[in-house]
Amino acid sequence: MKTLSQSPTEPSFVQNPYPFYDGARQDGDLFYWQDYGLVAAVSYNAVHAMLRDRRFGREMPAELAEPGPRHLAPWLAVEAHSMLELEPPRHTRLRSLVLRAFTSRAIAALASSTEQLCNELIDKFPNRPFDLLQAYCTQVPVVTICRLLGVPEQMAPQLLHWSHAMVAMYQANRTRQIEDAAVRATQDFTTYLEDYIAIRRRDPRDDLITRLIAAEEDGEKLSRDELITTCILLLNAGHEATVHAIGNGVKTVLATGMKQQLLNPGSVDKVVEEILRFDPPLHMFRRYAYEEVEICGHRFARGDEVALLLGAANRDPAVWRHPNIFEPMRDMQANTSFGGGLHFCVGAPLARLEMRIALPTLFKRCPNLILTEEPQYSDSYHFHGLSKLMIET
Repeated sequence: MKTLSQSPTEPSFVQNPYPFYDGARQDGDLFYWQDYGLVAAVSYNAVHAMLRDRRFGREMPAELAEPGPRHLAPWLAVEAHSMLELEPPRHTRLRSLVLRAFTSRAIAALASSTEQLCNELIDKFPNRPFDLLQAYCTQVPVVTICRLLGVPEQMAPQLLHWSHAMVAMYQANRTRQIEDAAVRATQDFTTYLEDYIAIRRRDPRDDLITRLIAAEEDGEKLSRDELITTCILLLNAGHEATVHAIGNGVKTVLATGMKQQLLNPGSVDKVVEEILRFDPPLHMFRRYAYEEVEICGHRFARGDEVALLLGAANRDPAVWRHPNIFEPMRDMQANTSFGGGLHFCVGAPLARLEMRIALPTLFKRCPNLILTEEPQYSDSYHFHGLSKLMIET
């Protein structure tokens, strides 16, 4: 296995990580990423296999777990109940309860209001260059998830602030300042949800928070801590990745001149899937080995951590012809953008719905949309999204 060095915060990598992935893949399915101190899976076959292999999981083996820093205690307490960080049997129970509330019917019912929201946002576009990321790409998913959960829409700016602060903990450029901001956001977010959940217990409505309160599996409901963490997870994950997926999609369509395929109802699904493959919003998931296992010629010991590079897997030439070219009408294999296996993203149907509505609506309403500045990606690896998207209609 080859050892490679590449800082995830180096500007050229931030703006375009794909050449590094291509070079790393030349030497096999795995490489040792010196900057992370981890083995990394870079091929589609390796990433796809490990996402589904039950000998790997998200939760650190109990005998290796150590108490986190005291200053991170509030944030860690919330993470301790997150489906993203758990394995069966706790993950199975939590996911099952959430899926009983997070139904396809509830998501499908959002289509009409999401389309209306998109048009209302476009109606407010200024007659000058502006940041589409803030005016549209961010607003569509955050308002939609507020509506789904039943949280007041006027809370969206505050929810965004808390979410950005908490999610920054997963970035490669994490600092003590970022950690302190995440703790403050966690405490404020938790307090808000405690009060709001109490209101919903007294006054149930037709929303996801009410359904989560009522959801039962074998007579067991979500605990207080589980309910709060699940609401935070759905609010954070329900918009963070989708913001980047929509923004990356707009950038890609404008750069390739492929907007006509988006305007054709018969091809919009293919365009959305190709956007997710070509420039996904998340580029790395991590897993721990739960036993000694050999895969792709490397032997992992129990507790070894591996980085699964989703962005690299989606550009593997062994799976896709001309993978570095955006081809909306290609015959799509299953991409890895929403993960896989037990941790396949619960919100994938919602994200796809938002993209299928937000992108065609934008280009239909704004046929002369142009970039006024070269888009720049934010220094936030393992996320991969734009810092702003300056356009003119």
